[in-house]
Amino acid sequence: MTDKSANAMWGGRFAAGPDAIMEAINASIGFDQRMASQDIAGSRAHAAMLGATGIVDTKDVDAIREGLLTVLSEIEAGDFAFSTALEDIHMNVEARLKEVIGEPAGRLHTGRSRNDQVATDFKLWVRDQLDAADGALVSLIGALLEQAEAGAAWVMPGFTHLQTAQPVTWGHHMMAYVEMFGRDLSRVRDARTRMNESPLGAAALAGTSFPIDRHMTAEALGFDRPAANSLDAVSDRDFALEFLNVASICAMHLSRFAEELVIWSSAQFRFVTLSDRFSTGSSIMPQKKNPDAAELIRAKVGRIFGANTALMMVMKGLPLAYSKDMQEDKEQVFDAADNWMLALAAMDGMVRDMTANRAHLAAAAGSGFSTATDLADWLVRVLGLPFRDAHHITGSLVALAEQQGCDLPDLTLDQMKSAHDGITDSVFDVLGVENSVASRTSYGGTAPDQVRTQIARWKDLLS
Repeated sequence: MTDKSANAMWGGRFAAGPDAIMEAINASIGFDQRMASQDIAGSRAHAAMLGATGIVDTKDVDAIREGLLTVLSEIEAGDFAFSTALEDIHMNVEARLKEVIGEPAGRLHTGRSRNDQVATDFKLWVRDQLDAADGALVSLIGALLEQAEAGAAWVMPGFTHLQTAQPVTWGHHMMAYVEMFGRDLSRVRDARTRMNESPLGAAALAGTSFPIDRHMTAEALGFDRPAANSLDAVSDRDFALEFLNVASICAMHLSRFAEELVIWSSAQFRFVTLSDRFSTGSSIMPQKKNPDAAELIRAKVGRIFGANTALMMVMKGLPLAYSKDMQEDKEQVFDAADNWMLALAAMDGMVRDMTANRAHLAAAAGSGFSTATDLADWLVRVLGLPFRDAHHITGSLVALAEQQGCDLPDLTLDQMKSAHDGITDSVFDVLGVENSVASRTSYGGTAPDQVRTQIARWKDLLS
């Protein structure tokens, strides 16, 4: 086979042949340059430790640390020329450092490996994303609390199977999402605590013979402690997997809420009006106002779930310690983080801007025989009937109301008595939706006072 035909097999993109293909598959600088600030922070901490322990001369350490700041400023200003030939962010930074300060740059890598370096960089990056998610979730919960407080007593239908079930309040429904996102917030904080161990100093896989101080570098980088096993430190990606797990659960919650907003903003429901900032028009139908932001949030969950599955598949068969497969850990996490943060911000904006249409909520709250359970409860509480008997009697009255084309409160007392002679006028006190929600006073129930109690609890928790 001629060189020309070999190159044709590789394709136009890799006209230089196998060397170009190997460079392309081996390089990660196209995406891991996002970790530049974390890489330089880790290197500056490592250099300071090398100086403090006497492993590297103080003069060289000062040059290294100052030179790294110069490199960082070039990257942040967009003046840094990244090289695929240098493979990754670590080698790109080190090569530029040598150009800036000369021979002392070669001493920076003493007592460490790219294996512990990349684990440290990636963990620092993920930790930053968890901190960002923490702030975004606190803000979103705050927006939901504002909605809940405004509508703590506004009645609306509660649903099961997307069928009218019992009346609830707008505030109660908003607080359901506060609880969901509150669990997400606790998972973010738990994950951050669990991951906060430093891999730096584990070196390639076995530690190092240099008298390094891993506690010093861990403290400098904000870690609680150094990781206790060097094999695990360089091969662990649980922190990235847990980040994706947390993001996936939260994205699922965002998607559920987005689905409700899509339904609620439709002409058939008209429960909410979304602001123009988070809606779009139709190219052909002038009357349309599409909930595009909610729909896109609903779709983001697929990308985040996919990232979670992809990284699980990368890690599932890897023996200890480091394998090059683990270079495939970052793009999924980067993409998931971008989409999670965007979805959180969009949902926060939609919640703050949306208007609950109280009249439509109230009208819908009383439809679909939503107070049937209140009638059954009244039969048990006042007449002392077994609940199964009360359920049967209520079902017969619902059927009667359907035949009459009316709702339960519209039946006459005589019609009520046709199902059970013991029914009295006082039954009508429980058939109004306002009375129904007011009666649900059990802890965590939809009664306005209970809703306000939960709002106050969450305000205390967040403060």
